[in-house]
Amino acid sequence: MLTLLGDWKRTNYCGEINKDHINKNVVLMGWVHKRRDHGGVIFLDLRDRTGLVQVVFSPENKDNFALAGQIRNEYVIAVKGVVRERPEGTINPKIKTGFVEINGEQLKILNDSQVPPFILEDKTNVGEEIRLKYRYLDLRRQRMQNNIIIRDKLTYSIREFLHNNGFIDVETPFLAKSTPEGARDYLVPSRVNPGKFYALPQSPQIFKQLLMISGFDKYYQIVRCFRDEDLRADRQPEFTQLDMEMSFIDREDLLQLLEKMFKEVLKKVFNIDVDLPFPRITYEEAIDKYGTDAPDVRFGLYLKTLDDIVKDCNYNTFKRAVEEGGTVRGINLEGANFSRKDIDNINNLVLSMGGSGIAYIRITNKGISSPLSKYLGDNIIEKIVDIFGGKEGDIIFIMAGEKGLVNLALSKIRIDFAKRKSLIKDNEYAFIWVLDFPLFEYNKDEGRYEAMHHPFTSPLDEDLEYFDKDPSKIRAKAYDLVMNGVEIGGGSIRIHRSDIQNKMFETLGLSDEDIKRKFGFFIDALKYGTPPHGGIAFGLDRITAILTHSDSIRDVIAFPKTQKAVCLMTSAPSEVDEKQLKELNIKLDL
Repeated sequence: MLTLLGDWKRTNYCGEINKDHINKNVVLMGWVHKRRDHGGVIFLDLRDRTGLVQVVFSPENKDNFALAGQIRNEYVIAVKGVVRERPEGTINPKIKTGFVEINGEQLKILNDSQVPPFILEDKTNVGEEIRLKYRYLDLRRQRMQNNIIIRDKLTYSIREFLHNNGFIDVETPFLAKSTPEGARDYLVPSRVNPGKFYALPQSPQIFKQLLMISGFDKYYQIVRCFRDEDLRADRQPEFTQLDMEMSFIDREDLLQLLEKMFKEVLKKVFNIDVDLPFPRITYEEAIDKYGTDAPDVRFGLYLKTLDDIVKDCNYNTFKRAVEEGGTVRGINLEGANFSRKDIDNINNLVLSMGGSGIAYIRITNKGISSPLSKYLGDNIIEKIVDIFGGKEGDIIFIMAGEKGLVNLALSKIRIDFAKRKSLIKDNEYAFIWVLDFPLFEYNKDEGRYEAMHHPFTSPLDEDLEYFDKDPSKIRAKAYDLVMNGVEIGGGSIRIHRSDIQNKMFETLGLSDEDIKRKFGFFIDALKYGTPPHGGIAFGLDRITAILTHSDSIRDVIAFPKTQKAVCLMTSAPSEVDEKQLKELNIKLDL
């Protein structure tokens, strides 16, 4: 029989009950996790967001015992009872409440439940599509609730740190102007301005710089951002970032503050100690050593370049790569002892990424063996082995081709091998700053330069001369923070002079008309006493995923979308009726 709460008031959460509560009367409310009938006694595991506790009903109380017999998993109930110590031999030290139980004296069934489509346990084999369709059930699982609770503690601690360090939380608009220089914007049609559209912000970049011009010298915001792009495990169409900006500072001021923030927050929320200062590496060094600008520095295995050794060799694949501006690079997988199948798997990986294949040098107790020997000769092979410090059991993989592809493939091989060989310790957290990024990257397809970060990033002062000579040589006052091989945040010192900002736009191929139409208000604002300033944005979803050991950021977002940007629970996006489209002056052409 379903009942209302009446005058019942919850006194405690389930997971809070411990030995200090013995002999006390309590009122608990929650979901039935399990029901067990043992020798005429009914046991209920009652669960809420803090954990679960065992409730016992004896047949002496006939009405409550009969009611308890009707209960099934996921029923919502309220219980009045007395806390008592569990009998010897029934203690469960694996849970916080495992030393006590509730002697159930009164029971109310607040709501019943259908049989859930999957078992609500932390370890579940159910597919992610089912979990997302019934997300409200998936979120009942203790692991999922812990993820969301940890996220709350993380954001609270960040806000507390920033407030204590003089930052002001300022909200910025969601309905903004479209400035398509990065990923595609999500557009919102304006009913009251027919034919015109707002864009949902990819970040509050322009607004936070305007706040610096306005005199708010320390701004932050934990803000929703939107990007219409292809998705993967660490991407969502809507995501949350910690956005920050400061005036009258240089790069060093900002980096030191952020290191202090992470040290304090990680200690407070996760009891993790991190050493300061964080190591630093230039973009060029990161690519050279790790093949990526988001290096995992928890283990070695460094990439090396072999261009000078093979540029005049008789192997056309290597020779041509160097001549055409590509590269020949390799990595030594130390102690790999790979089988032929393992080697084939790595070659197939390279082929799947668009490479032409990968060569190898194997070092065994019988000596050095490689298909390259007949092309390179023993002398070059031995030089390569010496460069990598090769020893018995090692295998050196060598790849030739376009630089970006070679680095990408070898960096993936490096990470996959480290995971396979357990080179990464559990609960190890390694931070590193990556500095001095190129300001521009060249788009061959479009024949123009693009901003590597965004068009408001300041160039290094000593590189300003290259705007008119060779923009590819300009380095940026940009910085990324990498944690365990994942970029968790990126920022820069901004351009605060209108002449340099105009120069930046011109180098990106924007005409005077484009600049005025897209950014005219911002260029005007820069002319009214703009202070030097800089900032950063951190991916809160990514940080939480790493710290909760989650495979995907979807596991730390309450209601995420699939890789096709679909909400399986609500069926968004959905069609709208003709009347709504007509009000917006939109006609579909599908």
